[in-house]
Amino acid sequence: MSEPMEPPDDVRQQVIDALGGVVDPEIGLDIVSLQLVYEVEVRDDEVDVTFTLTTPGCPMEHIISDGIRRAALQVPGIHYVNPILVWEPRWNPAQVEGLL
Repeated sequence: MSEPMEPPDDVRQQVIDALGGVVDPEIGLDIVSLQLVYEVEVRDDEVDVTFTLTTPGCPMEHIISDGIRRAALQVPGIHYVNPILVWEPRWNPAQVEGLL
């Protein structure tokens, strides 16, 4: 008998919590607090993480993408992570006023 799967919302929140450990090395704050993560969609054992960066051409793209993969794969039941970089809507530091 297989174990019941956790509801997607619980897994989604676990992924979001895990992403809170991914730090933008140039700013020193995590990508969730910076509101760089726009969407987290869980399907079975896969998760799509739609995110942006603080600026186009940011040299930290690969570091942050790899961090997203590593963090989300720590969530039980997640076996594939697809980081999706988007530029719209454009990130604005006013979104996180008080953190910067």
